[in-house]
Amino acid sequence: MYKLLSHNDLDGVGCGILAKLAFGQDVKVRYNSVSSLNREIEFFLENDSPETFLFITDLSPSESYEQKLEKFYEQYQNVQLIDHHKSAMHLNEYEWGFVLVEDELGRLTSATSLFYNYLLTKELLEEKSAITEFVELVRQYDTWEWEKNENHKAHSLNSLFYLVSIDEFEETMLERLQTSEHFDFDEFEKKLLNMEEDKIERYIRRKRREIVQAKVGEHFAGIVYAESYHSELGNELGKEHPHLDYITILNMGGKKISFRTIHDDVDVSEIAGRFGGGGHQKASGCNLIEEGYKLYVLDTFHLDSIQEDAKRNRYNLKESAFGTMFKNRDEDIFFIIPDKEHWIIEKNKKALKETFEKFLDAETYLKRMYEAWLVRDEEFVEYLMKEIRKANP
Repeated sequence: MYKLLSHNDLDGVGCGILAKLAFGQDVKVRYNSVSSLNREIEFFLENDSPETFLFITDLSPSESYEQKLEKFYEQYQNVQLIDHHKSAMHLNEYEWGFVLVEDELGRLTSATSLFYNYLLTKELLEEKSAITEFVELVRQYDTWEWEKNENHKAHSLNSLFYLVSIDEFEETMLERLQTSEHFDFDEFEKKLLNMEEDKIERYIRRKRREIVQAKVGEHFAGIVYAESYHSELGNELGKEHPHLDYITILNMGGKKISFRTIHDDVDVSEIAGRFGGGGHQKASGCNLIEEGYKLYVLDTFHLDSIQEDAKRNRYNLKESAFGTMFKNRDEDIFFIIPDKEHWIIEKNKKALKETFEKFLDAETYLKRMYEAWLVRDEEFVEYLMKEIRKANP
């Protein structure tokens, strides 16, 4: 008999699907939040037969439960943990722990891809094209590799996961992977997914107007309240505001925080770790504890939302050789202007002492220090006309 304790997201449920493909009726699967894993381990140790083989995937226990699992393993050898989060790397110290963030080809892993390789290596599951394709879609979505590869099918799989119940998703995937040669969506699912994409776009458009920015510790964070579409929202807001180090998404109803970044030099798993959470370098989360509540809610609730840059400009363009115009809430006028091999910033016609090698560096500084935004063409042209009239009355 087998028991699998896994995360309740797409990657975690992907492991559950593989377990049921491999073991059928001989496995019991329980999906958990990060905070409920320890309770499930306790229940297993107290109530399940010691002959039951325990798998833990896509989650890691607290230190006290690591010790309990170690004692159980020493006695029965019936535990295998498989994870891919950087915050769980210390579990490799145990014989029952296997944590791998990046494979031998340099690709980021997922719990589903690692568990699939484990089952194939142990000859507990036969390789099949449909299953391999499903596993790769899960991996690409969970590592956000799908966007770089423009693999929208991976994104659609995650959308479908949240459109139906876990039981329904699991049942549908099991049947499809057992009967189909290749993995694909049916016509009804495709229509449903198209409607969902429109809904996500409208949701993100609304949230763009609600984000605020704040300096938290050594980083600049964007902060927004949202209960849905955290990955999509975090990614879009990160691209919209690249001057921010990371995006903080507050789910007040669920009392959770999600962290997302688009930057390679920022590790949000470390940020989540400060509040007892963890995850990936670019996507992680934690419970909304008192310290996080103070930093991200109390200290920022009074702030005004970030003003978006003008869209569809033809004249006031970034990196323009003639200068690019920005403005802030204090009605200060800024220009980013090329000056020989550098870029400078003029504030109300006076150059700041700082110089920058790249336009993006100057823009990042301007937005962080002054919360300025790119003005529309109309305002840009009007400003230039006024300056011309002053010079030639």
